[in-house]
Amino acid sequence: MINEVLSWAAQRRLSDIDQFRDHPHEAQAAVLRSLLHTAQATEWGRRYGYAEGLSASEFAQRVPCATYEELYPHIERVLRGEADVLWPGKVQWFSKSSGTTNARSKYIPVTREALHECHYRAGRDMTALATHLFPESRILSGKTLSLGGTHGPNPFRPHDADSRAGDVSALIMQNLPAWAEFIRTPPLELALLDEWEEKIERIARHVLHVDVTILAGVPTWMIVLLRRVTELAGAEHITEVWPNLRLFLHGAVAFGPYRELFRQLIPDERMRYLEIYNASEGYFALQDQPESEDLLLLVDHGVYYEFIPADQFDAEHPQTLTLAEVELNKKYALVISTNAGLWRYKIGDTIRFTSLAPYRIRIAGRTKHFLNAFGEEVVIENAEAAVAAACQATHTTVRDFTAAPIYFEAADRSRGGHQWVVEFNQPPRDADAFTTVLDQTLRHLNSDYDAKRHRDIALAPPLLTIAPTGTFERWLAGKGKLGGQHKVPRLSNSRELMDELLGII
Repeated sequence: MINEVLSWAAQRRLSDIDQFRDHPHEAQAAVLRSLLHTAQATEWGRRYGYAEGLSASEFAQRVPCATYEELYPHIERVLRGEADVLWPGKVQWFSKSSGTTNARSKYIPVTREALHECHYRAGRDMTALATHLFPESRILSGKTLSLGGTHGPNPFRPHDADSRAGDVSALIMQNLPAWAEFIRTPPLELALLDEWEEKIERIARHVLHVDVTILAGVPTWMIVLLRRVTELAGAEHITEVWPNLRLFLHGAVAFGPYRELFRQLIPDERMRYLEIYNASEGYFALQDQPESEDLLLLVDHGVYYEFIPADQFDAEHPQTLTLAEVELNKKYALVISTNAGLWRYKIGDTIRFTSLAPYRIRIAGRTKHFLNAFGEEVVIENAEAAVAAACQATHTTVRDFTAAPIYFEAADRSRGGHQWVVEFNQPPRDADAFTTVLDQTLRHLNSDYDAKRHRDIALAPPLLTIAPTGTFERWLAGKGKLGGQHKVPRLSNSRELMDELLGII
C-alpha cells in the first residue's frame, strides 16, 4: 500500500515533465522572467536593470559571463552575511566543493528556492520517472540508501549556528521534505557523520537488516559501502542481503568504468541504473530512457541556460547561444543563471546535444583538462602546483607528465587511484618522497581529493611511473603532433593515453 500511495504521488509529476519536455522554450523564458523579477531589487539586479524586464538578448548583452573567481567577491559578501547582494535575503547554506584555482574549496550559495524548485523538484521527477519506467520493481516499497557528505559551520561566520557549509548532498539531506525523508536510510545522525571510516562502518551495520530497494550516490563511495555490507553479512553478493534491490541512481562521475564491477556486486538481471547530472550549482538533467545514456535537460527547475560554442571557450567576452539556437552533436560550455544568485556563471562543464526534441544531452567533459574518475575533481592547476612542490622538495625538475585514473578492479577489492607518468630531467633520488609530496600537496589544494584519500578508503596513494627520456616526444611523434603548439594532456579521465604511453615505456 505504501508503494502504491507513494508511486501515485510521485507520478502526479509526470504531466509536468511532459509539459516542459514538449514546450522547452516557453519554460526557459518563464524561468528567466522569474529570476529577473525576483532579483530586481538586489544589488546585482539594480546594477544591470533587471526591473526593466530584460529580454534574453538584452540579458546576455548587459550581464557579463563570469567564472567562480570573477563572481567570488560578491559570493564572499554573501558568505559573510550580507543580504540582497545576488539574491533576495540572507543566504544561510553554502555548498562546498573543489575546482577553484585560487582556494582549496569554493562555496556556492544554496537558497531555499534552489533546494525546493531545483534539487527537490528534480528529485521528484526522477522518482516519478523511475516508478513509471519500472513499475514491476516496486522500488518505493522499501528504502532508498543515499550516501552523501557532511556539513559544518560556515567558516566566514563560525559562530552563526544557522549558517552551514558542506557537501551539497548533505545540505539536501538535512533539509529534505517529509515525504523524501520517510523513504530514505540511514538516519541523519549517521548520514551526516564527517569521519568517513566510522561513517561507512556504522551505516553498513545499520542497513544490514533494512529493505533497501534503491541506491543513490557516487559510485566510488557506494562500492566501498556495498563491499562492507557484503562482508558483514557473510554474503557472496549484495542481492543476498537486499533481495529487493532494483535501482541505482548515480552521478558525479562517468559510470562506464564501474558498470562491470556493479554487475558483479549486484548480479541480478532485474537491477536498473539511471544517471543524474547534478552539482553544487544545481540539478541539470536526468536519464529518462533506460535504453539510452542521453540525459533530459531540466528546463523548468530555476536554472536558465546559455551555451558557449567551442570556438568561444577562451574568449574574454564569449558569444552565447540560447536553447533555441543550439545544434546537434556540437560541444558547448554550460552557462547558468540560477535561483541561488549565480548570474551567467560558467560552471566549467561541457555538453553536447543528442536530441533537440526533446532536448537531451551528454556530458562531454570540462573546459579544462581534469581528473574526476572518483569525484575528486583534480584540475590542471592542482596538478601543476603539486608537481612543482614535489620537484622543489626533492631537488629535481620535470620535462613532462600526465596522470590518469586506476579504476577499481572488477576481480578483486582493490581501491581506485591515480597513475602519474613523469619524465624527469634528472630523476629524484627518492621517488617515494616525490610521490608523497605530490599527494600531500594535492590534498592540501583540493578538498574533494583529500576526502577521497582519507585513510585510503576510496583512493589509494598515487602510483608514480618514471618515464625514460624521450617518451613523451615519441608519443607525440607517433601521433604526428611533434613540434608547434602540440603537447601531451596533463590530465585525462580515461586510460587511453596512459596505456599508449606505457606501451612505449
